[in-house]
Amino acid sequence: MYLFEGQYGGKYSIRSAQQVFKQCMQKANINKDIGIHGLRHSFATHLMENGTDISIIQKMLGHNDIKTTLLYTHVSQKSIAKVESPLDKISRKTDGKKS
Repeated sequence: MYLFEGQYGGKYSIRSAQQVFKQCMQKANINKDIGIHGLRHSFATHLMENGTDISIIQKMLGHNDIKTTLLYTHVSQKSIAKVESPLDKISRKTDGKKS
């Protein structure tokens, strides 16, 4: 199974996939200088933002070293805002016991 299958089965050539991607970018009025590899980066970023464990993303992308995955994906402000300090959790538990 391929991400992009040809009309008669089998895989698209790299060049064909690039051309389809470029046409879709034009139709969507996206004027960024990004190649089809950007889909891979976007996919990984969305997984991270939705809370997928980094080790799972590493396996999905086929990276041998987690450092590659960490460089490949960026942590968004949205992800940073979701982080909760363990100290806050302890504080809530302690406050709850005093009541």
